[in-house]
Amino acid sequence: MSPPNTTTPKVISPSKLAHVVLHTNKFDAMTRFYKFFLNATASYENEQLSFLTYDEEHHRIALVNMPDLKDKDPRHAGLGHMAFTFDSLHDLCESYKARKALGIEPGWCVKHGPTVSMYYQDPDGNTLETQVDSFDTAEAANEFMHSPEFAQNPLGTDFEPEDLCKAVDGGVSELELRVRREIGARGSPEDFMQIMAKMATAKVGA
Repeated sequence: MSPPNTTTPKVISPSKLAHVVLHTNKFDAMTRFYKFFLNATASYENEQLSFLTYDEEHHRIALVNMPDLKDKDPRHAGLGHMAFTFDSLHDLCESYKARKALGIEPGWCVKHGPTVSMYYQDPDGNTLETQVDSFDTAEAANEFMHSPEFAQNPLGTDFEPEDLCKAVDGGVSELELRVRREIGARGSPEDFMQIMAKMATAKVGA
């Protein structure tokens, strides 16, 4: 598709991202997982479909039962991950602890710079990010993303979730904890391979 010119009508941007639909051959496991993972309820559900919501939207995740599908192949092009934002590190950690009690644990935890993030996988192998914004405004986040530090390391600095949550519970300032530690250059193919190895350790529960 060629870029628009000055005579091309401007497309109106949507007001929000409404939902994501996932086709799955593990319908029962995926439905159970997302209800636990998001503390979601079904606004409608039958043996073929599950529409799940956790806020004012009638559904945020829809699951379609397609038992004849092949399993997900991570070598194929497609969606990288879905991200869900929490208001505070306290809420992120409380959700982490609740999920861990259900056997759901992240494979990769990282302070990207713009966000503090924990990455999980669902039973189909789709990646889910739970995050907290590191900056109070989008302008401040954009400024950081144009910094030399971010250019050198766009991936971020890993952290241990237990260490972070103990610091939160201990009363350490969230403003302090949201700041990433600079570790120099990171973003090579080898770095991505290490991240993939970490993600393979993610647990999806019973």
